[in-house]
Amino acid sequence: MLSSIWNTLLYKPLLNALAFLVSIIPGGDVGLAVIVLTIIVKVVLFPLSQKSIESQAQMNILAPELNKIKASGASKEEQAKLTFELYKKHKTNPFSGCLLVLIQIPIIFALYYVFYKGIKFENGLLYSFVHVPEHINMIFLGILDISKKSLVLAILAGVSQYLQAHFMPKPVASSNAGGSFSDSFSKSMNMQMKYIFPFIVAFIAYSISGAVALYWITSNIFMVGQQIYVKKKEFSNGQK
Repeated sequence: MLSSIWNTLLYKPLLNALAFLVSIIPGGDVGLAVIVLTIIVKVVLFPLSQKSIESQAQMNILAPELNKIKASGASKEEQAKLTFELYKKHKTNPFSGCLLVLIQIPIIFALYYVFYKGIKFENGLLYSFVHVPEHINMIFLGILDISKKSLVLAILAGVSQYLQAHFMPKPVASSNAGGSFSDSFSKSMNMQMKYIFPFIVAFIAYSISGAVALYWITSNIFMVGQQIYVKKKEFSNGQK
């Protein structure tokens, strides 16, 4: 049941979109098709990911106020009430970012799975109006074979992952002396995302294929641009 839903709603539509793009891109460059398809998916998901980034940034802005509530010495019930009123005043939902990320995950994994399984356009998987491309060129820009492992693309995938983590909204530390457990946990997660996860991404990208690495690079660069856009938007709003 779940497998059927996965194939019908996610895997097959993305695979067919990739087949269509390969058929219309000059020379049938699969690498260019991977980039275009990744950008299309990211643009479709843009409103969701935009709200997720904005929600995270807004939570960081409210962090000093939340710290004041925690340090006020009020009972837990009173703290919960004040926190709820603060969120309501600023029209912020602390769980909206997580919810929006969860909505995106199946789509992103399906796109990843298309490249992970290998670029194989079989009639049984293609819609009747989508034909198997006449030319399927796996040599990206005539330089890199993305059907195989690529050290260059794997390294670029790791670097792009580092940049994405670098531009993510940073958690604001508590004003309490010594910091709280949540502060330490957030700082630890942030450090791991920035310095450890890029190596994991590079290793996975190199272990599978250049197509996966190309997908990761494109996705990360798009997210970096989106995060910069959010920061500029917040700055311009703050100037008004």
